[in-house]
Amino acid sequence: MKILYGVQGTGNGHITRARAMAEELNLAGVEVDYVFSGRDPEDYFDMEVFGNYRTFEGLSFVARNGQLDLLATYRHAHLFQLYKDCKALDTRQYDLVITDFEPVVAWAAKQQGVTCIGFGHQYAFHHDIPRFKGNWVAQWIMRNFAPVSTQLGAHWHHFNKPILPPLVHVNENGNTPTSRNVLVYLPFENSEAVFEWLEAIPDYQFRMHCKDIEPGVYGHIEVFAFARKSFQKNLGECESVLCNAGFELNSEALQLGRKILVKPLKKQIEQHSNALALEKLKLAQTCEDLSSERIMEWLESSQSVQVSYPNVAKAVVAWLVSKERTSIESLCEGLWARTRTNHSVDFRYPASKSTSKTKYSVPA
Repeated sequence: MKILYGVQGTGNGHITRARAMAEELNLAGVEVDYVFSGRDPEDYFDMEVFGNYRTFEGLSFVARNGQLDLLATYRHAHLFQLYKDCKALDTRQYDLVITDFEPVVAWAAKQQGVTCIGFGHQYAFHHDIPRFKGNWVAQWIMRNFAPVSTQLGAHWHHFNKPILPPLVHVNENGNTPTSRNVLVYLPFENSEAVFEWLEAIPDYQFRMHCKDIEPGVYGHIEVFAFARKSFQKNLGECESVLCNAGFELNSEALQLGRKILVKPLKKQIEQHSNALALEKLKLAQTCEDLSSERIMEWLESSQSVQVSYPNVAKAVVAWLVSKERTSIESLCEGLWARTRTNHSVDFRYPASKSTSKTKYSVPA
């Protein structure tokens, strides 16, 4: 089997998920060509597992000071280049095309009449699940950004829909997290403002990952550049995680049983929807605006929740390469049956056989 696999490069969550898939695809002996888009080629790091991958400009968004700038996003979108790249990419030579919200592969397959499987969190929103009712333009963009024939969406709960558990890729390093250690990853916020908020909380040790403050130790704040190895080490040693409302990091934090505070990127419908789901499921604390006071309140009051997800990557790869695939519903049911938690939420799929077609109501 030969697969074309497109990965959205904006942020690191899609790439983290693709790393786990790449390892399982390699073990299964599958030949894969990887395509990445959404960031400058020199900004990719720790990419060895993907071999001779290709990059395209693709589409991305522009964020300033914790808020999505739609006008700047439009101005930076080179749509004619996207069209040319889609025309040039031949998807017909592959047995299977997969996209993790990557538009070049998705649109190339659509234009060439090739079946494309959408794998990732964004495809869960094709179902009736908790979502932020943002403006219709943002909703249209999210639904049409990377169109697919079949959706393998993932979320923190199935909401009685054919949705997979998160694909979590963490390195269990055996370290015991320290209660006063806090991992900070807020790439869409103003780093200097974040630093000032943390400075006002001297009783905790903060490990902050960002790209616009020189790495080093500044009192009770240690700043790190973006790197997978140091990030995973810090995630393993910190009891609390302060981050935006992206999907992958919050899934990793839940798997490890960390205390979580999320601040969604304003005007970004997916992140607002993620924050809504975390709050309704009582898996994390959320806030619309950050301050020293809000961070301190969370640190002093939060409780950790742990959700142990099965090896979704292995199960999905086995499903993809199977000559006779089971239904997506069967795939989901088997994975949710192996999900364990110390929380009160029922993760069985479907929650009730007699009500599996009804709208799921998350806890109030």
